[in-house]
Amino acid sequence: MARPDKAAAVAEVADKFRESNAAVLTEYRGLTVKQLKELRRALGGNATYAVVKNTLTQIAAKEAGVEGLDADLKGPSAIAFVTGDPVESAKALRDFAKANPALIIKGGVLDGRGLTAAEITKLADLESREVLLAKAAGAMKAKISQAAYAFTAKPAQVARVIDALRQKQEAAA
Repeated sequence: MARPDKAAAVAEVADKFRESNAAVLTEYRGLTVKQLKELRRALGGNATYAVVKNTLTQIAAKEAGVEGLDADLKGPSAIAFVTGDPVESAKALRDFAKANPALIIKGGVLDGRGLTAAEITKLADLESREVLLAKAAGAMKAKISQAAYAFTAKPAQVARVIDALRQKQEAAA
C-alpha cells in the first residue's frame, strides 16, 4: 500500500469511521445511479453513503479501531456512515431495501460493537429517539402525578372529615 492515493483513501475512510457513531455495510449490486441518488437523499443529513473498496476498508477499520466488518466485506460494498440518529438511518435503509430488493444490508457497527443484518432491522423497528424520550417523559409525569395525588389524598380526606364534623356540631348546636 505504498501508493499515496490508496493511503489517502484509507485515511479518509478511517476518519469517517472515527467521526460516525454507526456504520451500515450494504451491497449495492444491481442498483442504478438514480437509485443510489435516491438512497442518499433518503438518508438525508443523518448519514453519508459511500462506495468503498473492501481491502482499503478493512485497513481503515483496523486503523480506526472498528471491528466486526471483516466477514461482510465481500462483493461490491458501500457504507452508510451515520453521524445522526442511527435509528432513522436504519429505517431509511430498511425502507429503501424493501422498495429496491437489490440493496442488501450486510451488517454494521454501532458505537464500536458489530451488528448483524437482523440487528440492524431490529434497530430500524425502534421508534426514533425523540419519540422514546417523549414516552419516557410522559411515564415520569404520570408517576409524579400519581405521587402528588397520593400525598394530597389523605390530608384532603382528613379536611373533609373535619369539615363534616364541624357541620354536624353546628347543626346540633
